[in-house]
Amino acid sequence: MRVLFAGSPAIAVPSLNALAEMELAREGVVLAGVLTNPDSPRGRRGGGEPTDVSAAAALLSAARAARALQPVPQLKPEKLDAQAREAVAALKPDLLASFAYGRIFGPKFLSLFPLGGVNIHPSLLPKFRGATPIPAAILACEQETGVTIQKLVPETDAGDILAQEIIPLTGKETTASLSGVAAQKGAFLLKELIRSLIAGTLRAVPQEGAPSFCSRIAKEDGLIDWTLSAVEIDARIRAYTPWPLSWTSCQGQNLFILEAAPYAGALGAAESPVPGAVLGAGKAAGILIRTGSGILAVTRLQYQTKKPLDWRSFLNGAKGFAGSVLGG
Repeated sequence: MRVLFAGSPAIAVPSLNALAEMELAREGVVLAGVLTNPDSPRGRRGGGEPTDVSAAAALLSAARAARALQPVPQLKPEKLDAQAREAVAALKPDLLASFAYGRIFGPKFLSLFPLGGVNIHPSLLPKFRGATPIPAAILACEQETGVTIQKLVPETDAGDILAQEIIPLTGKETTASLSGVAAQKGAFLLKELIRSLIAGTLRAVPQEGAPSFCSRIAKEDGLIDWTLSAVEIDARIRAYTPWPLSWTSCQGQNLFILEAAPYAGALGAAESPVPGAVLGAGKAAGILIRTGSGILAVTRLQYQTKKPLDWRSFLNGAKGFAGSVLGG
């Protein structure tokens, strides 16, 4: 079975490597090629920065060269037009396996694959269809999320479910940490799915229940609204790590809140009721900040032009910080 893998960011790399491992283990899989986004410009000279998947494919090609094997073909079209379809067809793929490629596959493109296409999606479909399912689960304070492999169909994330696994959530996850877990789960499920496909035991089931959707995240979403509750702000801080991060204004500068948690301790009645007010420091909890409901204990933060600091180190060099009002 010749498989074309489509993906771009780091979360997709373990699935690419899983296909390469299956090929080396002679499990009936050939990695026909990699489809990824074009290199992004960087620096004044305009050199290209490859996607994480492209960089991983290059490493696979180097390892293959050491074994006198052919490199992994890479395709980086600007759009999936007739020229791109011709290049894909030349690789003679049987199956398309996609994870966070970032573009829609049209009917003409999908018709190139005799076995169709499958897509790895880091949510429990039909919940959180769309581009940002991992931060969406954190923002919603879900108790669990998961990874689903679905059939590729023209409607976004609406295909029949081929494999699915639940990931329990503790309420401490960030988008970065949860992406790492989902990446490994996705790679494992992809291996099992392809083995089932080869064995002829793969079964598809329709998605059940009303779907929910998530939208793309903008840089402006990271601005903290201190009138929200401590629980909501904590969820946003975790959901927006590593991008766009959560930030507020302080004494004319942007201040990033990197790590925090709702504070369960007691405060005196005389403490400021103003959302965003810096109330001082807990003995071990961190810097205490009033929110619209509850107190947020901040343990790691960073001025935009400075390095990240733990809360004790930050307070040592931040005269007048206690008693100030953030976001004002």
